[in-house]
Amino acid sequence: MSKNRATADGGMATSYGFSSVGEGEKQGLVNDVFHKVAKRYDIMNDVMSGGMHRVWKDAMISVLNPPKTPGWRFIDVAGGTGDIAFRIVEASRKEALGTVLDINGSMLGVGQERAEKRGLASHLEFVEANAEELPFEDKSFDAYTIAFGIRNVPDIDKALREAHRVLKRGGRFLCLEFSEVQMPVLDKLYEAWSFNGIPKMGQAIAGDGEPYRYLVESIRKFPRQADFAAMIERAGFSRVNWTNYTGGVAALHSGWKL
Repeated sequence: MSKNRATADGGMATSYGFSSVGEGEKQGLVNDVFHKVAKRYDIMNDVMSGGMHRVWKDAMISVLNPPKTPGWRFIDVAGGTGDIAFRIVEASRKEALGTVLDINGSMLGVGQERAEKRGLASHLEFVEANAEELPFEDKSFDAYTIAFGIRNVPDIDKALREAHRVLKRGGRFLCLEFSEVQMPVLDKLYEAWSFNGIPKMGQAIAGDGEPYRYLVESIRKFPRQADFAAMIERAGFSRVNWTNYTGGVAALHSGWKL
């Protein structure tokens, strides 16, 4: 494991990229990053993944395989711009009903505008709230998804316990996140691109490279695949596994509430 990565015990709550911050300070700093990048969030993901995030998200929805029958409910956390939620509703032939939850109002604003334009607003509600304290009753949802958002949550263990709480028995947890590259040569190439190319591209596209620098560093701090799987199991999930995408640049983690 890279010396910069967190362990299965977490260690993310007081890390802002490679910097250490005081208890309770991380969330405000992360919020500021996403206020800055909200309007260019999809472009940001294209830059950080070489466009592959779209392929990975499609694969995530294929694994979820939302049913095409009425009454199936999902929550997409840290999904403000609606990218995952739109895919789920469309894959269900507009039968699924979803809640898009994000702590960042700027991101939610982008998502609501996009939902209206795509004719999906009646299938989705947008809620501004914290992943660590979901404002929903126990056993409210059939599925919980989160894509490229869990690493920005200060208390990941708490967020995972909340995911388990709001899922119905038999509910599915899916988390797509940048991870530890596990292919020789590719890991070195991706490292060089991440720390040199991505902040420069962010500067060129958005006029500010610092938010992108934080996002790159946050990927390096996030626990590797096996350690994160252990955290998911500790939250109460069963049949936990993961699938690497593009040599581990990203990984899809899955668990069930049984």
